[in-house]
Amino acid sequence: MTPSSSGTTGASSQGSARNYAHDALDEAQDKLHELRHSVDPVVEKLAGNAQKLARQSMDMANQARQKAQDSLSRYADATTKYVADQPVRSVLIAAAVGAAVALLVSSARNHKRY
Repeated sequence: MTPSSSGTTGASSQGSARNYAHDALDEAQDKLHELRHSVDPVVEKLAGNAQKLARQSMDMANQARQKAQDSLSRYADATTKYVADQPVRSVLIAAAVGAAVALLVSSARNHKRY
C-alpha cells in the first residue's frame, strides 16, 4: 500500500461515515415527522375533549347557581309572607332565636376563659 492509496481509503471511509450519519439523521427526521403527524390529531382530540368537559362543568355550575338563587328567592318570599301574615309571632320567634344565640355566645366565651 502506498501512502497515497491509504489516504484515499481513509477519506473514502470518512465520506461513507458521513453519508451513513446523514442518512441516519434524515431517517430520524422522517420518523419524527411521521410521529408528529400521528400525535397531532390525538393532542387536538384531547384538547377538544378538555374544552368540552370545561364547557359542561361551567353549564352545570350555572344550573346549580340558578337553582340556588331560585330556592333562596322562594324562601325569602315565604319568609316575607309569613312575617306579613304573623307579625307578632315573627317578632317573638326572632327574639327567642336572638336570645338563644346570645346565650350560646356567652357560654362559649365563659367556657374559653376556664
